[in-house]
Amino acid sequence: MDDLSPSLVTRITGVIHKQIASRQLSLGARLPSIRSLAEAQGVSKSTVVDAYDRLVAEGVITSRRGSGYFVAAPTAPLALSDIGPALDRQIDPLWLSRQSLETPDDYLKPGCGWLPPSWMPEDDIRRALRAVARNPKSNLVEYATPLGHLPLRQILSRRLGELDITVAPQQIMLVDSATQAIELLCRFLLKPGDTVLVDDPCYFNFLAKLRAHGVKVVGVARTAHGPDMAAFSAALEAHKPRLYITNTALHNPTGTTLSPLMAHRLLKLAEAHDLTIIEDDIYADFEPEPSARLTAFDGFERVIYVGGFSKTLSASMRCGYICVRGDWIDALIDLKIATIFSSHQLPAELVCAVISDGHYRKHVELIRQKLAALRGRTVESFERMGFKIGVVPQAGMFLWCELPGGRDASELAKRALAEKIVLAPGNAFSLSQSASGFLRFNIAQSQDGRVFEFLKRALG
Repeated sequence: MDDLSPSLVTRITGVIHKQIASRQLSLGARLPSIRSLAEAQGVSKSTVVDAYDRLVAEGVITSRRGSGYFVAAPTAPLALSDIGPALDRQIDPLWLSRQSLETPDDYLKPGCGWLPPSWMPEDDIRRALRAVARNPKSNLVEYATPLGHLPLRQILSRRLGELDITVAPQQIMLVDSATQAIELLCRFLLKPGDTVLVDDPCYFNFLAKLRAHGVKVVGVARTAHGPDMAAFSAALEAHKPRLYITNTALHNPTGTTLSPLMAHRLLKLAEAHDLTIIEDDIYADFEPEPSARLTAFDGFERVIYVGGFSKTLSASMRCGYICVRGDWIDALIDLKIATIFSSHQLPAELVCAVISDGHYRKHVELIRQKLAALRGRTVESFERMGFKIGVVPQAGMFLWCELPGGRDASELAKRALAEKIVLAPGNAFSLSQSASGFLRFNIAQSQDGRVFEFLKRALG
């Protein structure tokens, strides 16, 4: 093939377009020299010259005599789907979320990450709405204070004590969700080019969020008891990460829980390598008995704790929180004001009302009982079809299942979607793309017989 073929030139222009779109090259940035780009891409210098000429003609870059080529066009709006590997949309984390959120009510959603609406305490929420509306002290029109509704922060302080986490109300900041909490913390802790460790597999939105922040993401294999410690230690030595984000309890998607021994080893490594950890504990209330928490052992020296109520109370009444060391709280307040100004007051008052009247504890206990009743028979149903489940969680809603016969989960998900069933293929959760044979199932959303009928036909 001739070196100046349109395909090679188009490939080079595509590389530059992608680097600009992903913020690797910003307005005014100098492009690689013709020689260096030719060597990096394995093409001739004339191919690069032709590609640069085309980009100049498009107005994307400009040439300065004796200085080289520079980005001339304003940076395009960030398109997360253009950053990172070109994934099939069935295993793209953002597309998986959109399928779960946008598909009509007649779709079955065994791959989604929340409980059925019928499981949620709608009567309690309506009762709380009436109570808040009648209370003359309720704040229905003003901005919330920077830390958020004090009575709820006081309740959270007491509740976290049950997990052996000692935190004062003034160390707790309310936000609109656990997702927003992690977004705020990424802004607080990271700059483009930093390295962040995640579990592999991990909650897929961690990957999308970190990609948007322009950081390098390194995955560490998740075992039954936490991250693979040898791989974790090697990643610390090789990549000098700034941050590690994890679910220690009822990990998403595997359902595994960090053991106390692994927690101590992890914190020793974090101290030795000056690593900060975000402990996302959004599933805490699904546990009948509390397991080990990094924050409880660490005392907020290098662990930040995040929680919320979307999984157990209401995904519509958004309310989350951040618990952090005392000397960081003022800087976080400033960042919160600069980026979101104020969190929503009304959801915080509603959550406070539901928790305060005693109904919330009864509600989460009922959820635990329902999930426990479903877990055993759902595992048996999957195993009869040939699925392998390495770890059967003691609590929570997720099962991490390996398909029989080396089947590809993304192909199965395509077929399922055509039959109005939303599945969650493993590679949506895997940075290394090593989970093509896995599916994450939500046992509460997998009870419709049509799910098992489809799987039997597809795997038969």
